[in-house]
Amino acid sequence: MSAFGAVPVDIQKGFIDFLISSSNKCIQSVPGFSFVICSIRKLLSFKNNSRSLSLDLVDQYENMLKTNQFRFTPPTHSILAFKQALVELEQEGGPQKRYERYSNNHEIVRKGLLSIGFKELVPHEEQSKIINSYFYPNDENFNFEDFYKRLSDKGMVIYPGKMSKASCFRIGSIGALYAEDMQQLVQLIVQILRDMNVKIPIQY
Repeated sequence: MSAFGAVPVDIQKGFIDFLISSSNKCIQSVPGFSFVICSIRKLLSFKNNSRSLSLDLVDQYENMLKTNQFRFTPPTHSILAFKQALVELEQEGGPQKRYERYSNNHEIVRKGLLSIGFKELVPHEEQSKIINSYFYPNDENFNFEDFYKRLSDKGMVIYPGKMSKASCFRIGSIGALYAEDMQQLVQLIVQILRDMNVKIPIQY
């Protein structure tokens, strides 16, 4: 879901019958709909098996062939934005070039935070380039809600670490973000930690 449009995927070598993704994430469009790239033979083998009227892919596929229309009101604004996003993806050089930019974004933040003592939740060799998690500092002056708000007030929004029981936060590398954005983020993190009187290097 999050990776399609940047992270390499080989549908044939992966023996993938159904690939489901969305209009946003690495495609960098607005949210609003999902799409399915699939084997038509496999799709049609599930005819009359859907337990949902609105999510019946076979019925939608067959209706599109007959009428060239969605069965229900289509998200026209999202579709037009998606079309433009695909143009911009091509202009960037395709998924490989976008992945290279995301990878560079990831490494700028990673090296910047490691240099001031942050520790990562996931080992480097197992990390994706989409998002990375960092442990909270073990410092009585660190408060994530305050840290988050200070960053947000400066125009930088990060994620809480809600995917794990560990006390950590996450930083994404995707979207219309470039090296200078990630460098600015690292600089702001350092400044905000100092303003909060959190010790640097980070203590654990």
